[in-house]
Amino acid sequence: MISEKKIEHLEHSAVKLSVTVGAAEVRKAYDKMMKEYANNVRVDGFRIGHVPASVLERKFGDSLRLDAMGRVLEAAVEEAVKDIEEKPLAYDSPSLDGQPEFAIDKDFSFAVTYDVFPTVVAPSLEGLGITIPKVEITKADIDRELEEIRQRNALVVEKQGPAGKGDIVTLDWQELGPDGEAVQGSARQDFTFEIGTGYNLYKFDDEIEGLAAGQEKRFSKSFPEGYEYPELVGKTVTLEVKVTKVKEKKVPALDDELAQDVSEKYSTLADLVASVEADLKKHLEDRLRHEKEHAVTDELLKRGSPDLPASMVAAELAMRWDSLKRQMGVESDEKLEQIAAYSGKTREALMEDWKPSAEKGIATRLLVEKLVEQGGFVCTDEDLEAEYARQAEGGAMSVAEVKAEYEKRGSAEYLRERIREDKFFDAVISGATVVEGESVSYVDFAKENE
Repeated sequence: MISEKKIEHLEHSAVKLSVTVGAAEVRKAYDKMMKEYANNVRVDGFRIGHVPASVLERKFGDSLRLDAMGRVLEAAVEEAVKDIEEKPLAYDSPSLDGQPEFAIDKDFSFAVTYDVFPTVVAPSLEGLGITIPKVEITKADIDRELEEIRQRNALVVEKQGPAGKGDIVTLDWQELGPDGEAVQGSARQDFTFEIGTGYNLYKFDDEIEGLAAGQEKRFSKSFPEGYEYPELVGKTVTLEVKVTKVKEKKVPALDDELAQDVSEKYSTLADLVASVEADLKKHLEDRLRHEKEHAVTDELLKRGSPDLPASMVAAELAMRWDSLKRQMGVESDEKLEQIAAYSGKTREALMEDWKPSAEKGIATRLLVEKLVEQGGFVCTDEDLEAEYARQAEGGAMSVAEVKAEYEKRGSAEYLRERIREDKFFDAVISGATVVEGESVSYVDFAKENE
Protein backbone atom coordinates (compact mmCIF):
# COMPACT_ATOMS: atom_id res chain seq x y z
CA MET A 1 0.00 0.00 0.00
CA ILE A 2 2.83 2.38 0.90
CA SER A 3 5.13 3.68 -1.78
CA GLU A 4 7.39 5.70 0.51
CA LYS A 5 7.93 6.33 4.24
CA LYS A 6 10.42 8.26 6.37
CA ILE A 7 11.07 8.49 10.12
CA GLU A 8 12.31 11.68 11.75
CA HIS A 9 13.30 11.66 15.44
CA LEU A 10 12.05 14.59 17.51
CA GLU A 11 12.77 15.70 21.07
CA HIS A 12 11.14 14.06 24.09
CA SER A 13 11.15 10.61 22.45
CA ALA A 14 8.66 11.56 19.74
CA VAL A 15 8.91 10.73 16.03
CA LYS A 16 7.45 12.10 12.85
CA LEU A 17 6.39 9.43 10.37
CA SER A 18 5.98 10.67 6.78
CA VAL A 19 4.12 8.35 4.41
CA THR A 20 3.10 8.37 0.76
CA VAL A 21 0.35 6.11 -0.59
CA GLY A 22 0.24 5.66 -4.38
CA ALA A 23 -2.74 6.88 -6.41
CA ALA A 24 -3.69 3.33 -7.39
CA GLU A 25 -3.90 2.26 -3.74
CA VAL A 26 -5.95 5.35 -2.89
CA ARG A 27 -8.40 4.50 -5.68
CA LYS A 28 -8.54 0.88 -4.54
CA ALA A 29 -9.38 1.88 -0.97
CA TYR A 30 -11.99 4.36 -2.20
CA ASP A 31 -13.71 1.83 -4.45
CA LYS A 32 -13.79 -0.73 -1.63
CA MET A 33 -15.40 1.83 0.65
CA MET A 34 -18.00 2.78 -1.97
CA LYS A 35 -18.93 -0.86 -2.41
CA GLU A 36 -19.56 -1.12 1.34
CA TYR A 37 -21.74 1.99 1.21
CA ALA A 38 -23.70 0.65 -1.75
CA ASN A 39 -24.33 -2.63 0.07
CA ASN A 40 -25.53 -1.00 3.28
CA VAL A 41 -26.98 2.47 2.60
CA ARG A 42 -30.68 2.93 1.84
CA VAL A 43 -31.47 5.49 -0.87
CA ASP A 44 -35.03 6.07 -2.06
CA GLY A 45 -35.60 4.62 -5.53
CA PHE A 46 -32.75 2.09 -5.37
CA ARG A 47 -32.43 -1.40 -4.04
CA ILE A 48 -29.73 -1.99 -1.40
CA GLY A 49 -26.59 -3.03 -3.22
CA HIS A 50 -27.56 -1.28 -6.46
CA VAL A 51 -27.00 2.38 -5.55
CA PRO A 52 -24.71 3.97 -8.19
CA ALA A 53 -21.51 5.58 -6.94
CA SER A 54 -22.49 8.89 -8.52
CA VAL A 55 -25.70 8.95 -6.44
CA LEU A 56 -23.81 8.23 -3.25
CA GLU A 57 -21.29 10.97 -4.08
CA ARG A 58 -24.07 13.52 -4.65
CA LYS A 59 -25.83 12.50 -1.43
CA PHE A 60 -22.85 12.31 0.94
CA GLY A 61 -20.38 14.69 -0.71
CA ASP A 62 -17.27 15.58 1.30
CA SER A 63 -18.07 13.07 4.05
CA LEU A 64 -17.11 10.28 1.62
CA ARG A 65 -13.74 11.88 0.95
CA LEU A 66 -13.07 12.33 4.66
CA ASP A 67 -14.08 8.75 5.38
CA ALA A 68 -11.82 7.47 2.63
CA MET A 69 -8.92 9.59 3.82
CA GLY A 70 -9.37 8.28 7.36
CA ARG A 71 -9.36 4.69 6.14
CA VAL A 72 -6.25 5.18 4.02
CA LEU A 73 -4.51 6.95 6.89
CA GLU A 74 -5.29 4.22 9.41
CA ALA A 75 -4.27 1.39 7.11
CA ALA A 76 -1.10 3.15 5.97
CA VAL A 77 0.07 3.94 9.51
CA GLU A 78 -0.65 0.37 10.63
CA GLU A 79 1.41 -0.98 7.74
CA ALA A 80 4.19 1.58 8.19
CA VAL A 81 4.91 0.75 11.84
CA LYS A 82 4.91 -3.03 11.39
CA ASP A 83 8.57 -3.32 10.45
CA ILE A 84 10.12 -0.38 12.28
CA GLU A 85 11.41 -0.12 15.86
CA GLU A 86 9.72 3.21 16.47
CA LYS A 87 6.26 1.92 17.37
CA PRO A 88 3.68 4.16 19.08
CA LEU A 89 3.23 3.82 22.82
CA ALA A 90 0.03 2.03 23.78
CA TYR A 91 -1.41 5.15 25.44
CA ASP A 92 -0.43 7.60 22.67
CA SER A 93 -2.29 7.63 19.35
CA PRO A 94 -0.52 9.14 16.33
CA SER A 95 -1.72 12.66 15.56
CA LEU A 96 -1.98 14.06 12.04
CA ASP A 97 0.32 16.92 11.11
CA GLY A 98 -1.55 19.73 9.40
CA GLN A 99 -4.26 19.21 6.76
CA PRO A 100 -2.91 16.99 3.97
CA GLU A 101 -4.46 17.18 0.50
CA PHE A 102 -6.49 14.10 -0.38
CA ALA A 103 -7.72 13.34 -3.89
CA ILE A 104 -9.06 10.04 -5.20
CA ASP A 105 -6.70 9.63 -8.15
CA LYS A 106 -3.55 11.21 -6.76
CA ASP A 107 -0.72 10.09 -4.50
CA PHE A 108 -1.58 10.81 -0.87
CA SER A 109 1.24 12.13 1.32
CA PHE A 110 0.82 12.85 5.01
CA ALA A 111 2.76 12.85 8.28
CA VAL A 112 1.85 11.81 11.80
CA THR A 113 3.69 12.35 15.08
CA TYR A 114 3.61 10.07 18.07
CA ASP A 115 5.58 9.13 21.18
CA VAL A 116 7.85 6.09 21.30
CA PHE A 117 9.52 4.23 24.14
CA PRO A 118 12.53 6.32 25.18
CA THR A 119 16.06 5.18 24.47
CA VAL A 120 17.63 4.18 27.77
CA VAL A 121 21.41 4.23 27.92
CA ALA A 122 22.78 2.49 31.00
CA PRO A 123 25.14 4.87 32.79
CA SER A 124 28.54 3.72 34.01
CA LEU A 125 28.71 2.39 37.55
CA GLU A 126 32.41 3.13 37.85
CA GLY A 127 33.55 5.41 40.65
CA LEU A 128 30.10 5.64 42.20
CA GLY A 129 30.15 7.51 45.52
CA ILE A 130 27.25 8.24 47.86
CA THR A 131 26.92 10.05 51.17
CA ILE A 132 24.67 8.67 53.89
CA PRO A 133 23.88 10.40 57.19
CA LYS A 134 25.25 8.95 60.41
CA VAL A 135 22.35 7.63 62.47
CA GLU A 136 22.51 5.61 65.68
CA ILE A 137 19.96 4.16 68.06
CA THR A 138 20.41 5.81 71.46
CA LYS A 139 19.01 5.12 74.90
CA ALA A 140 16.68 8.10 74.39
CA ASP A 141 15.19 6.39 71.33
CA ILE A 142 14.60 3.18 73.29
CA ASP A 143 13.11 5.11 76.22
CA ARG A 144 10.75 6.95 73.85
CA GLU A 145 9.47 3.68 72.40
CA LEU A 146 8.99 2.24 75.88
CA GLU A 147 7.03 5.33 76.91
CA GLU A 148 4.78 4.91 73.86
CA ILE A 149 4.18 1.30 74.91
CA ARG A 150 3.22 2.53 78.40
CA GLN A 151 0.82 5.08 76.89
CA ARG A 152 -0.79 2.47 74.63
CA ASN A 153 -1.39 0.21 77.61
CA ALA A 154 -2.79 2.95 79.84
CA LEU A 155 -6.25 2.64 81.39
CA VAL A 156 -8.61 5.58 80.86
CA VAL A 157 -10.82 6.28 83.89
CA GLU A 158 -13.21 9.01 85.00
CA LYS A 159 -11.49 11.84 86.86
CA GLN A 160 -12.90 13.87 89.68
CA GLY A 161 -11.70 17.45 89.72
CA PRO A 162 -10.12 19.81 87.19
CA ALA A 163 -8.60 18.69 83.93
CA GLY A 164 -4.86 18.89 83.44
CA LYS A 165 -2.35 18.22 80.68
CA GLY A 166 -2.63 14.67 79.41
CA ASP A 167 -6.26 14.35 80.50
CA ILE A 168 -8.97 13.53 77.99
CA VAL A 169 -11.92 15.90 77.95
CA THR A 170 -15.27 15.80 76.21
CA LEU A 171 -16.99 19.13 75.67
CA ASP A 172 -19.59 21.11 73.75
CA TRP A 173 -18.76 24.46 72.20
CA GLN A 174 -20.20 27.22 70.07
CA GLU A 175 -19.01 30.52 68.65
CA LEU A 176 -20.65 33.71 69.87
CA GLY A 177 -21.28 36.79 67.76
CA PRO A 178 -20.70 40.43 68.83
CA ASP A 179 -24.20 40.44 70.34
CA GLY A 180 -23.38 37.44 72.51
CA GLU A 181 -25.74 35.19 70.58
CA ALA A 182 -24.63 31.83 69.18
CA VAL A 183 -23.35 31.88 65.59
CA GLN A 184 -25.64 29.67 63.53
CA GLY A 185 -24.02 26.39 62.49
CA SER A 186 -21.01 26.79 64.82
CA ALA A 187 -22.16 24.47 67.62
CA ARG A 188 -20.27 21.21 68.22
CA GLN A 189 -21.27 18.51 70.71
CA ASP A 190 -19.30 15.71 72.34
CA PHE A 191 -15.90 16.75 70.99
CA THR A 192 -13.14 14.73 72.65
CA PHE A 193 -9.41 15.47 72.70
CA GLU A 194 -6.34 15.19 74.93
CA ILE A 195 -5.21 18.41 76.59
CA GLY A 196 -1.74 19.37 75.46
CA THR A 197 -1.94 17.82 71.98
CA GLY A 198 -3.45 20.86 70.25
CA TYR A 199 -5.75 18.53 68.30
CA ASN A 200 -8.56 21.05 68.01
CA LEU A 201 -9.43 23.83 65.58
CA TYR A 202 -8.95 26.72 68.00
CA LYS A 203 -5.97 25.35 70.01
CA PHE A 204 -7.84 26.09 73.23
CA ASP A 205 -5.95 23.55 75.39
CA ASP A 206 -4.77 26.20 77.87
CA GLU A 207 -8.28 27.64 78.22
CA ILE A 208 -9.79 24.22 78.97
CA GLU A 209 -7.13 23.19 81.48
CA GLY A 210 -8.45 23.59 85.02
CA LEU A 211 -12.11 23.01 84.16
CA ALA A 212 -14.01 20.09 85.74
CA ALA A 213 -16.95 18.16 84.34
CA GLY A 214 -20.08 20.35 84.29
CA GLN A 215 -18.19 23.65 84.26
CA GLU A 216 -18.57 26.28 81.52
CA LYS A 217 -16.28 29.02 80.27
CA ARG A 218 -16.47 31.91 77.83
CA PHE A 219 -13.28 33.33 76.28
CA SER A 220 -11.90 35.02 73.15
CA LYS A 221 -8.94 33.97 71.02
CA SER A 222 -7.08 35.81 68.26
CA PHE A 223 -5.28 33.97 65.47
CA PRO A 224 -2.03 35.38 64.03
CA GLU A 225 -0.54 35.26 60.53
CA GLY A 226 0.67 31.77 59.71
CA TYR A 227 -1.93 30.01 61.86
CA GLU A 228 -2.49 26.39 60.88
CA TYR A 229 -6.06 27.01 59.69
CA PRO A 230 -6.08 29.90 57.17
CA GLU A 231 -9.79 30.60 57.60
CA LEU A 232 -9.08 31.87 61.14
CA VAL A 233 -6.02 34.03 60.38
CA GLY A 234 -6.49 37.63 61.56
CA LYS A 235 -9.76 36.85 63.33
CA THR A 236 -10.77 37.08 66.97
CA VAL A 237 -13.32 34.47 67.96
CA THR A 238 -15.41 34.34 71.14
CA LEU A 239 -16.18 30.80 72.28
CA GLU A 240 -18.44 29.30 74.89
CA VAL A 241 -17.52 25.81 76.07
CA LYS A 242 -19.01 23.32 78.51
CA VAL A 243 -16.97 20.36 79.74
CA THR A 244 -19.13 17.24 80.02
CA LYS A 245 -16.51 14.61 80.90
CA VAL A 246 -12.94 14.49 82.18
CA LYS A 247 -10.91 11.30 82.07
CA GLU A 248 -7.34 10.56 83.04
CA LYS A 249 -4.91 7.92 81.91
CA LYS A 250 -3.51 5.50 84.44
CA VAL A 251 -0.16 4.70 82.89
CA PRO A 252 1.33 1.37 84.02
CA ALA A 253 4.79 1.15 85.56
CA LEU A 254 7.67 0.09 83.38
CA ASP A 255 8.21 -3.36 84.87
CA ASP A 256 8.02 -7.09 84.27
CA GLU A 257 4.22 -7.06 84.60
CA LEU A 258 3.90 -4.56 81.74
CA ALA A 259 6.23 -6.66 79.58
CA GLN A 260 4.08 -9.73 80.19
CA ASP A 261 0.92 -7.75 79.37
CA VAL A 262 2.41 -6.61 76.07
CA SER A 263 3.11 -10.15 74.89
CA GLU A 264 3.37 -13.63 76.29
CA LYS A 265 6.79 -13.95 74.63
CA TYR A 266 8.22 -11.51 77.20
CA SER A 267 8.95 -12.76 80.73
CA THR A 268 10.81 -9.73 81.99
CA LEU A 269 11.21 -6.04 81.29
CA ALA A 270 14.69 -6.83 79.99
CA ASP A 271 13.11 -9.04 77.29
CA LEU A 272 10.85 -6.18 76.20
CA VAL A 273 13.72 -3.68 76.15
CA ALA A 274 15.88 -6.03 74.07
CA SER A 275 13.02 -6.54 71.60
CA VAL A 276 12.39 -2.79 71.30
CA GLU A 277 16.08 -2.14 70.64
CA ALA A 278 16.22 -4.93 68.04
CA ASP A 279 13.12 -3.59 66.26
CA LEU A 280 14.56 -0.06 66.18
CA LYS A 281 17.85 -1.30 64.76
CA LYS A 282 16.04 -3.34 62.11
CA HIS A 283 13.88 -0.36 61.22
CA LEU A 284 16.96 1.86 60.97
CA GLU A 285 18.75 -0.73 58.85
CA ASP A 286 15.81 -0.82 56.41
CA ARG A 287 15.63 2.98 56.25
CA LEU A 288 19.38 3.29 55.65
CA ARG A 289 19.11 0.73 52.88
CA HIS A 290 16.39 2.81 51.19
CA GLU A 291 18.52 5.91 51.66
CA LYS A 292 21.45 4.20 49.92
CA GLU A 293 19.22 3.06 47.04
CA HIS A 294 17.87 6.59 46.57
CA ALA A 295 21.39 8.01 46.71
CA VAL A 296 22.52 5.52 44.05
CA THR A 297 19.63 6.32 41.71
CA ASP A 298 20.11 10.07 42.21
CA GLU A 299 23.75 9.68 41.16
CA LEU A 300 22.80 7.53 38.17
CA LEU A 301 20.27 10.12 37.01
CA LYS A 302 23.02 12.74 37.07
CA ARG A 303 25.06 10.54 34.76
CA GLY A 304 22.30 10.17 32.21
CA SER A 305 18.53 10.36 32.21
CA PRO A 306 16.24 9.19 29.39
CA ASP A 307 14.35 11.79 27.36
CA LEU A 308 10.81 11.07 28.52
CA PRO A 309 7.84 11.31 26.15
CA ALA A 310 5.06 13.65 27.25
CA SER A 311 2.42 10.93 27.03
CA MET A 312 4.37 8.68 29.42
CA VAL A 313 4.52 11.46 32.01
CA ALA A 314 0.82 12.24 31.46
CA ALA A 315 -0.07 8.57 32.05
CA GLU A 316 1.91 8.56 35.30
CA LEU A 317 0.17 11.74 36.48
CA ALA A 318 -3.23 10.24 35.63
CA MET A 319 -2.37 7.18 37.74
CA ARG A 320 -1.43 9.42 40.66
CA TRP A 321 -4.71 11.29 40.31
CA ASP A 322 -6.68 8.03 40.36
CA SER A 323 -4.65 6.82 43.34
CA LEU A 324 -5.51 10.03 45.22
CA LYS A 325 -9.19 9.48 44.45
CA ARG A 326 -8.99 6.02 46.03
CA GLN A 327 -7.14 7.37 49.07
CA MET A 328 -9.72 10.12 49.55
CA GLY A 329 -12.59 7.68 49.03
CA VAL A 330 -14.17 9.64 46.16
CA GLU A 331 -15.38 8.23 42.86
CA SER A 332 -15.61 11.24 40.56
CA ASP A 333 -13.01 13.67 39.25
CA GLU A 334 -15.38 16.53 40.02
CA LYS A 335 -15.55 15.64 43.72
CA LEU A 336 -11.77 15.44 44.03
CA GLU A 337 -11.42 18.75 42.21
CA GLN A 338 -13.78 20.31 44.79
CA ILE A 339 -11.69 18.91 47.64
CA ALA A 340 -8.49 20.23 46.02
CA ALA A 341 -10.12 23.64 45.61
CA TYR A 342 -10.50 23.91 49.41
CA SER A 343 -6.69 24.07 49.65
CA GLY A 344 -6.49 26.56 46.79
CA LYS A 345 -5.37 24.03 44.17
CA THR A 346 -6.79 23.21 40.76
CA ARG A 347 -6.34 19.82 39.13
CA GLU A 348 -3.86 21.37 36.70
CA ALA A 349 -1.88 22.95 39.55
CA LEU A 350 -1.66 19.63 41.37
CA MET A 351 -0.44 17.92 38.20
CA GLU A 352 2.22 20.59 37.79
CA ASP A 353 3.31 20.10 41.40
CA TRP A 354 3.56 16.34 40.88
CA LYS A 355 5.34 16.53 37.54
CA PRO A 356 9.00 16.70 38.75
CA SER A 357 8.45 13.75 41.08
CA ALA A 358 6.65 11.79 38.35
CA GLU A 359 9.43 12.41 35.85
CA LYS A 360 12.08 11.38 38.35
CA GLY A 361 10.15 8.23 39.26
CA ILE A 362 9.77 7.15 35.62
CA ALA A 363 13.40 7.88 34.77
CA THR A 364 14.56 5.94 37.84
CA ARG A 365 12.46 2.89 36.93
CA LEU A 366 13.72 2.89 33.35
CA LEU A 367 17.38 3.17 34.38
CA VAL A 368 17.12 0.46 37.04
CA GLU A 369 15.28 -1.90 34.67
CA LYS A 370 18.00 -1.35 32.06
CA LEU A 371 20.83 -1.95 34.52
CA VAL A 372 19.17 -5.04 36.02
CA GLU A 373 18.76 -6.49 32.54
CA GLN A 374 22.27 -5.51 31.47
CA GLY A 375 23.77 -6.99 34.64
CA GLY A 376 22.01 -10.30 34.15
CA PHE A 377 20.44 -10.30 37.61
CA VAL A 378 17.94 -13.14 38.01
CA CYS A 379 15.52 -14.42 40.61
CA THR A 380 15.54 -18.19 40.90
CA ASP A 381 12.74 -20.30 42.36
CA GLU A 382 15.01 -20.84 45.37
CA ASP A 383 15.33 -17.05 45.82
CA LEU A 384 11.55 -16.73 45.74
CA GLU A 385 11.02 -19.49 48.29
CA ALA A 386 13.64 -17.90 50.57
CA GLU A 387 11.79 -14.58 50.40
CA TYR A 388 8.50 -16.29 51.31
CA ALA A 389 10.27 -17.84 54.31
CA ARG A 390 11.76 -14.47 55.34
CA GLN A 391 8.37 -12.78 55.25
CA ALA A 392 6.78 -15.61 57.25
CA GLU A 393 9.48 -15.52 59.93
CA GLY A 394 8.10 -14.21 63.19
CA GLY A 395 4.71 -13.54 61.62
CA ALA A 396 1.25 -15.05 61.92
CA MET A 397 1.33 -16.70 58.47
CA SER A 398 3.18 -19.86 57.47
CA VAL A 399 5.51 -19.98 54.45
CA ALA A 400 2.80 -21.81 52.48
CA GLU A 401 0.22 -19.15 53.40
CA VAL A 402 2.54 -16.30 52.38
CA LYS A 403 3.16 -18.02 49.04
CA ALA A 404 -0.56 -18.69 48.52
CA GLU A 405 -1.37 -15.03 49.21
CA TYR A 406 1.08 -13.82 46.57
CA GLU A 407 -0.27 -16.32 44.05
CA LYS A 408 -3.87 -15.39 44.83
CA ARG A 409 -3.13 -11.71 44.21
CA GLY A 410 -1.10 -12.55 41.10
CA SER A 411 1.85 -10.61 42.46
CA ALA A 412 4.54 -13.29 42.56
CA GLU A 413 6.13 -11.89 39.40
CA TYR A 414 6.31 -8.45 40.98
CA LEU A 415 8.13 -10.04 43.92
CA ARG A 416 10.56 -11.67 41.48
CA GLU A 417 11.29 -8.26 39.96
CA ARG A 418 11.89 -6.77 43.39
CA ILE A 419 14.33 -9.56 44.25
CA ARG A 420 16.21 -8.93 41.00
CA GLU A 421 16.41 -5.23 41.85
CA ASP A 422 17.58 -6.03 45.39
CA LYS A 423 20.43 -8.08 43.92
CA PHE A 424 21.34 -5.20 41.64
CA PHE A 425 21.44 -2.70 44.50
CA ASP A 426 23.41 -5.17 46.65
CA ALA A 427 26.07 -5.31 43.95
CA VAL A 428 26.14 -1.55 43.27
CA ILE A 429 26.22 -0.51 46.94
CA SER A 430 28.96 -3.02 47.77
CA GLY A 431 31.08 -1.59 44.96
CA ALA A 432 30.34 2.07 45.70
CA THR A 433 32.23 4.40 47.99
CA VAL A 434 29.87 5.05 50.89
CA VAL A 435 30.79 8.17 52.85
CA GLU A 436 29.31 8.80 56.29
CA GLY A 437 27.78 12.26 56.39
CA GLU A 438 26.70 14.47 59.27
CA SER A 439 25.05 12.96 62.33
CA VAL A 440 21.25 12.93 62.35
CA SER A 441 19.02 11.79 65.19
CA TYR A 442 16.97 8.68 64.62
CA VAL A 443 13.74 10.64 65.11
CA ASP A 444 14.61 13.24 62.48
CA PHE A 445 15.90 10.60 60.06
CA ALA A 446 12.73 8.52 60.41
CA LYS A 447 10.53 11.59 59.80
CA GLU A 448 12.46 12.52 56.64
CA ASN A 449 11.96 9.01 55.28
CA GLU A 450 8.25 8.63 56.08
